[in-house]
Amino acid sequence: MVELKHFSKSYGKKTAVSDVSMRCGEGTVTGIIGLNGAGKTTILKAICARHFATAGSVCVNGFDAEGDTEKVRALTGFVEETPNMPDELLVSEFIMMCAGLRGAGNDSAMNAAERCSLAEFWNEKIGRLSKGQRERVNFAQALVNDPPVLVLDEPASGLDPAQIVRMRELVRSLKKGRTIILSTHLMQEVDALCDTVFVMNAGRLAESGSADEIIARTGTRTLEDAFFKLTSR
Repeated sequence: MVELKHFSKSYGKKTAVSDVSMRCGEGTVTGIIGLNGAGKTTILKAICARHFATAGSVCVNGFDAEGDTEKVRALTGFVEETPNMPDELLVSEFIMMCAGLRGAGNDSAMNAAERCSLAEFWNEKIGRLSKGQRERVNFAQALVNDPPVLVLDEPASGLDPAQIVRMRELVRSLKKGRTIILSTHLMQEVDALCDTVFVMNAGRLAESGSADEIIARTGTRTLEDAFFKLTSR
């Protein structure tokens, strides 16, 4: 489980996120939606202990992200929107390197590769891969140590429709026994994958609940209509 309590994050005089509380349970997919600059990635990086709260707290499976940084990093797999993967390495070299850095064995690395269907380009250089193939490598590197929490930043960004369907199938296959949190601005992804939704607007939490609950409370007909109503305030 992931829990944020009154989480705020500032960079100098700029407040990126202010007083956000949320809980994300095991076996669920939680969506964080908002316009660009709403604070989605700031929250995701805090969950992965890439940076820390200015105020409030972030806990992952009972561990404080700032006080138990290395433990939280080991518990979370992070699929970044624009990952920094070395183009000159083979896919196999990169995945094995990631496994080694995270204290995972070859069996765990190969299991991640199999889950993400990397066999067809296992011995290709990363720089030669398509966008969809690179995204599968990105997922695999996050899974090499089989983390109980998976954090996805705009996982459908830049993918074609067939690749998006494949990504959704992969996320669903990983859901059991994991806490999955994803940010997106695509309502289709929320409808297809998310059990609970948190709507961010200008760094603050505007609404939360299931898609149906948010629609009902905003008096709208679709989640997209609710989203625009909430983010236009």
